[in-house]
Amino acid sequence: MLNMLIQKARCLYRDEEGASIVEYVLLIALIAIVCIATIQIVGTRASAKITEVGGAIDNVPPTQ
Repeated sequence: MLNMLIQKARCLYRDEEGASIVEYVLLIALIAIVCIATIQIVGTRASAKITEVGGAIDNVPPTQ
């Protein structure tokens, strides 16, 4: 029984398909982290720019 478990564990260890799945999951996680960080940075900069433009519009005197 123990020998059978050891053999199955060795087969799983040698199975390259399982390793490629793990690599894909890690790659997708890395891409997601980069996307989230980029969206946060761009969102912060866009918000600052919108606030700047809004402030400039408020300071324009009305035309007659």
